[in-house]
Amino acid sequence: MFKLIASMSLVVIALTARTAEADAPLRVTYAGSMGVVMDRGLGPAFAAIGHVEYEGQGEGSYGMARLLASKKIVADVFVSITPGPMKILEDAGLIDEAVPVASTNVVIAFNPRSPFAKQLEQSRVGQGALWWQVLESPGLRFGRTDPTIDPSGQNIIFALMLAEKYYKQPGLAHKILGDVENPREVFADGGLLTRLEAGQIDASAGYESATISAKLPYIALPDEINLSNPQFAQSWYQTVSFDVRDASGKTATLRPQPLVFYAAVLKNAPNPMQARNFVSFMQSRQGQAIFRQNGYREAKGASPFR
Repeated sequence: MFKLIASMSLVVIALTARTAEADAPLRVTYAGSMGVVMDRGLGPAFAAIGHVEYEGQGEGSYGMARLLASKKIVADVFVSITPGPMKILEDAGLIDEAVPVASTNVVIAFNPRSPFAKQLEQSRVGQGALWWQVLESPGLRFGRTDPTIDPSGQNIIFALMLAEKYYKQPGLAHKILGDVENPREVFADGGLLTRLEAGQIDASAGYESATISAKLPYIALPDEINLSNPQFAQSWYQTVSFDVRDASGKTATLRPQPLVFYAAVLKNAPNPMQARNFVSFMQSRQGQAIFRQNGYREAKGASPFR
């Protein structure tokens, strides 16, 4: 009788644990530029079919990865841009793999009510001054994110450095961006496009996906500059680099990585079942359609840890 009662108790405990997990919200952390597609698209769609509460939190990918690695925050899923942030979690023992779910490229976004909007629009359609010549205009307010914590902030620097080589214009990147760490231009990742929409800045550089999601006009850049083409990764993109200092004061040399979004289930996920389901949903036909509707392109490559 005791064995029977003990066995029944274990079953009850197991069922209770499964029920608790099923009732727990799905917590998804993601690159700050993905706010629209996550919180208005993928999250609500998955919540409806998965019968689970969705909670999203966005921040610069490197900053978010460090928060997760230090366990200052706990989540079920992490979605980053470029493999670098995922490597932080792999080194922390929190993930074994990351799968590609989408891709994008760097563009120049601008406020349609900016005093420089007419010039930028002409450049967009191939008329008037080139885009980089307009960005060099006195008085134009350009915004970007922090390259020490956000891949998007790094990628605009890489794109301008590549533009400098592509157009054979020495000093172009510094004329537009100033120093790598420039507090006059650097804003929090989640608020950059909001500032652009509000007219606090005239132009910024970011991902095509986020710009389309925000319904802002933008200038497309050649593959040699926009970091979208894996064929240029070794032979061209990685010919540029710059140094940043981490929180401990150490200097690290950064080089471009493919603009691919990766998703991973964290080992300490409170809701691992729904976490795995959500990653599968992002890869599904419905999930990919939501990505496309928000300006993202198909996933490229494979897991960076295989």
